[in-house]
Amino acid sequence: MDHLAFSPELTRPDALVLRNLAAALVASSTEKQIPNLETGTSDEETLTALQAMNDPKDPGFEPTVFSSMGVHELRLPPFLDRWVLRPYINMARVIARVDTDVVMITHLLLYFATSVPSAAFLIYTCGEFSNNGFWLADVIFPYITDPLMGHTWNSYYYHHVKHHHVEGNGPNDLSSTIRYQRDSALHFLHYTARFFFFIWLDLPLYFVRKRRLSLAAKAAFWEIGYYAVLYKLYRFNSHASIVVFILPLLLLRAGLMLGNWGQHAFVDHDEPDSDYRSSITLIDVPSNRYCFKDGYHTSHHLNPRRHWREHPISFIKDKSLYASQNALAFHNIDYLMITARLLMKDYVTLAKCMIPIGDQAHMTL
Repeated sequence: MDHLAFSPELTRPDALVLRNLAAALVASSTEKQIPNLETGTSDEETLTALQAMNDPKDPGFEPTVFSSMGVHELRLPPFLDRWVLRPYINMARVIARVDTDVVMITHLLLYFATSVPSAAFLIYTCGEFSNNGFWLADVIFPYITDPLMGHTWNSYYYHHVKHHHVEGNGPNDLSSTIRYQRDSALHFLHYTARFFFFIWLDLPLYFVRKRRLSLAAKAAFWEIGYYAVLYKLYRFNSHASIVVFILPLLLLRAGLMLGNWGQHAFVDHDEPDSDYRSSITLIDVPSNRYCFKDGYHTSHHLNPRRHWREHPISFIKDKSLYASQNALAFHNIDYLMITARLLMKDYVTLAKCMIPIGDQAHMTL
């Protein structure tokens, strides 16, 4: 148990979840204590604390304003807190669809103040966020910001929502890892290359096989249409197009493949369609502080429409079910490093990062 790492950069919900899991391990072992373990770690106490942070009517409510730190971690002078931060939070909560999601407004302000003007300058010189009152901005902004982040228009929606979450990393999933040896660099390169070079064809053909011809046409139109726009932009200004659009596209798709490999590296061949056995849960800083609780990937697959702030609550509520299904949970490691450790065949590090739940507590290295 001495390998459990309680990073000071964990979000408050993740720290609560990790302490809860650590307490369960103590209860199932002969060890007396774990460093940094605090009282109030029962399932009921953990759920109460997590739910309070998400309930706007609770005194313990805390919206997410910045990815890098929580509101409770800010040490602003009283004047700035009262007259700048609090009015901004109140204004952003009116715009955001969910009261906790002030960070979505923060990100949009940041993007439109930096990325969009910078991209426009270069070209000419060298995640639904709002409530119904701002529907037009909700529709338009992805077409402006998505290409700057490396996304082709609407392709992520058709691949991730209409395909990946339908197949759930099972045998018919185009991004499934089940046919690959997940600690093989050669297999990983094949997996990545297929996505890079053939997804424009594979995804429409998948929808054709499923007799969803409308989706096939839309997926092909947006993916190939975006390539046509890229070509036109490259002809207009090649250097700027490479920096603003092409490099982000290549980098993001490489990152998506690295991440998806790690997210679904431990798929069970006997139960490939089980969300508990095909994906994992991470209690880590990069995935959960900076990527909207992406570490709770099993919870995300169990209910893709679940709000990101609800994932820790769902995990604690269903912890016994996770245990009975032999679901895997890790800490102190992100998806990219899981992929890297697998390709390095560094199973010891992976085992040390695993958090045993249920009967797994009796396993040894």
